[in-house]
Parts: sequence; structure tokens; C-alpha cells
Amino acid sequence: MMLPVENVLTADELANIRKLVDGAEWEAGRETAGAQAALLKNNEQLRHESEAMRAIRQIVLGALDRHPVFFSATLPKRVFSPRVNRYQGDSNHFGAHVDNAIRFAPHTGLRVRTDISCTLFLADPASYDGGELIMHEPGGARAVKLKAGDAIIYPGTTVHEVAPVTRGSRLACFMWIESMVRDSGQRRMLYELDRTIVALRNEHGDNSHSVALTGTYHNLLRMWADT
Repeated sequence: MMLPVENVLTADELANIRKLVDGAEWEAGRETAGAQAALLKNNEQLRHESEAMRAIRQIVLGALDRHPVFFSATLPKRVFSPRVNRYQGDSNHFGAHVDNAIRFAPHTGLRVRTDISCTLFLADPASYDGGELIMHEPGGARAVKLKAGDAIIYPGTTVHEVAPVTRGSRLACFMWIESMVRDSGQRRMLYELDRTIVALRNEHGDNSHSVALTGTYHNLLRMWADT
């Protein structure tokens, strides 16, 4: 399931992240890529263990924790530590690729199955040209370029690329999620059921029908989830 997630970050959080990024230390993105991706990856990445990156990571993870749509759509078991990348100048694109199935963090020993990929946009889309996240789907390519503070989640199996940035600077945070519910069809069903229950409760309040549907949701989650 590909899904935009709006307003993940507040205006204050975005401003704080931009201050942290100013003057931060960057490295070539290909240094952290696999053998195949390194041939296609031409961007910059904030040093993962820098003070700026550690502070940004806490802001982003806190924002994701409080966002009901992100939780409902991903049902996260583990989130692989967020990174920040930048596309500008000569380091301006990432060719078509599929993310690694397993991500490993040497400093923690954590291994995460990449059920879901996530890009959180940090730059105003009017401040740069190009830089669309292009998804290659069976029905054709889809280009995504969201406002700062919004995210897109999509299956880790998706072939995708970042189009060349021809003006300005594209700044984004990216991460991977291992879901408690491995099957994408089951996750989608749970997400749609959860959003329906929320809409019914907002419109009619709690009643016997909403309680019954909530019970069905949790019974399905109990059946399918691996914690």
C-alpha cells in the first residue's frame, strides 16, 4: 500500500531540523549503499552518528510515535534508525533500485526486515526543481513530491528512484519499517477497517456496532500480528 501521511512534523520541528542541518557534516551517500545501489546512488547523507543526526532522529521518531495514521498503516514492530539525505549540485539523483530486504545496524546489531519504506520530506517543494520520488508500478510510473513535513510510505518491494534535482536542494529523511503484520494485504485490510471505525465513531459516537467492529479489528490483529 502506497499512502501519503500528512503533517508528520510540526512547523517548529521542521525549523529545528533545518537549524540542525545547517553546518552539519555530510558524506557521500554511496558510502552506505549496497554494491548494486552504490552504482546508482549520487547524493549526500548526513553522518549517521553526528550530533545533528542523533537530534533529528529523536524528533522524527517522536513525531511518528504520535501520528495515528502512520501507526494504523504500518503497525510498526521496529523502525530502522532514520537517515537524512540531500540532493543538490552534482550529487543530485538516485537511479531505479529496490531497497535491501534486510537492513543491519552495526552499532546496535539490530536487523530489520524492510516491509515498508518511508520518505519524510523536509524541504519546501517550491524551493527545488526535480527531485520527485518516482515509483515504478505495474500500471506505470508515479511521481511523488510532497510538502515539507509530509511523508510517503510504500512497500519495500517497490522499484523506485529519485529524479535529478536541477535547482535548489532536496532534503528528506528516510527509514524502513518492519511491521507486526508481515502480509501487505492483511495490513491494508486492517488499515481500512481502523479508518472506517474512526470515521464511524467521529460521526455517530460509540455504539454496539462500533464496539463490535473494534472487536473484529483486534481479533484480526491478534491473529496476524507477530510482536
